[in-house]
Amino acid sequence: MLNIALIAHDRKKDEMVNFVTAYEHVFEGHKLYATGTTGTRIMANTKLSIHRFMSGPLGGDQQIGAMVAENEMDFIIFLRDPLMAQPHEPDIIALLRLCDVQGIPCATNIATAELLVRALDRGDFAWRELVHKYKPGIE
Repeated sequence: MLNIALIAHDRKKDEMVNFVTAYEHVFEGHKLYATGTTGTRIMANTKLSIHRFMSGPLGGDQQIGAMVAENEMDFIIFLRDPLMAQPHEPDIIALLRLCDVQGIPCATNIATAELLVRALDRGDFAWRELVHKYKPGIE
């Protein structure tokens, strides 16, 4: 079971809902996280259970970023709207930077999201399960 975050800017929310609906059978075996409205919309249109964080501008991107920093997130689908200025742009850039630092795959468009989900369906993310299995902890 992998931890997957789903984030979508306002003009990309319909696209995210359609995408997750199409691949509901792939997502149903994993722990899903999303920012506020995105998570609500996905749950309203699927049978998936999603842990919702705050909306992005209110800190949801940073909450997901905290999981990335702790190597607790396995991949992210973040459908960004590159043509609309975002008031929380520094938070977005920080999240993307954390993904790069930690080596966490992050799709920022539907084409890359498709590749990640198809890889997930094939079992290509088994290496992330080893990361969780051997993660150092307090004993």
